[in-house]
Amino acid sequence: MHLLTRIVRFLADPHAACVHGTNGFGGKPAWSGMPRYFEIEVRCAGEPDAKTGYLINIKQIDEAVHRAVVPRVVEAIGQDDPPGPTALVGSLLDAAREAVPGVCSIAWRLTPALVLERDMESDTVLVRQRFEFSAAHRLHVPSLSDDENRRLFGKCNNPAGHGHNYRVEPAIAVDPARPLPFDTIERIVQQQIIEPFDHKHLNEQTDEFGGEVGLNPSVENIAMVCFRRLEKPVREAGAALRSVTVWETDRTSSTYPA
Repeated sequence: MHLLTRIVRFLADPHAACVHGTNGFGGKPAWSGMPRYFEIEVRCAGEPDAKTGYLINIKQIDEAVHRAVVPRVVEAIGQDDPPGPTALVGSLLDAAREAVPGVCSIAWRLTPALVLERDMESDTVLVRQRFEFSAAHRLHVPSLSDDENRRLFGKCNNPAGHGHNYRVEPAIAVDPARPLPFDTIERIVQQQIIEPFDHKHLNEQTDEFGGEVGLNPSVENIAMVCFRRLEKPVREAGAALRSVTVWETDRTSSTYPA
């Protein structure tokens, strides 16, 4: 089984006169008026053709999305009382599945930090929203000697600590009939993650990572702590937290649970 992913970028404006454009990299149609920019990520599963090596021609995916999916977004935007994107993403999956063979899921990127995912195996929508906080930490295990800590953690064992701009992305499963408002997600993350950790020294100023019994603030442990802090408030708000991903740098991240 192979999984093929294609991102289709487009501009949506119910009042735009221009419906043409050639810049698939930047988004079609060509810019006119004040459109909204979106990305649809289409995922197809199956076996490639033995002769061509293609699972499906990506040009066919592009054409199908512009023909069947984009009009539903444009129509919704033009309504006086448009449906929310969480409710609409299921309709977009249906349109993609009818137009493209082998579609198993889609992801609708509303902003660079907010993505809605829907797949054929689930009735829920997965909301991925990304946040950022800045914090200092020191990687140090009290039960090891100073020499052992320096060998294990190198510069990250600096007694004064060092800092990162952490990025945090909870993945939250919501019922599209009763979507969790995005501002509720932001409030929960603000209270449970940003306020306790932002511009703090994790070893010195937090309960989870402080003192002799605190966890070593590795990116793995930070992701686990973030999940534990968010799980109950998200559940009480009527949704289910699937996982949390934390990026320590653009090259290093950890997801819990995986």
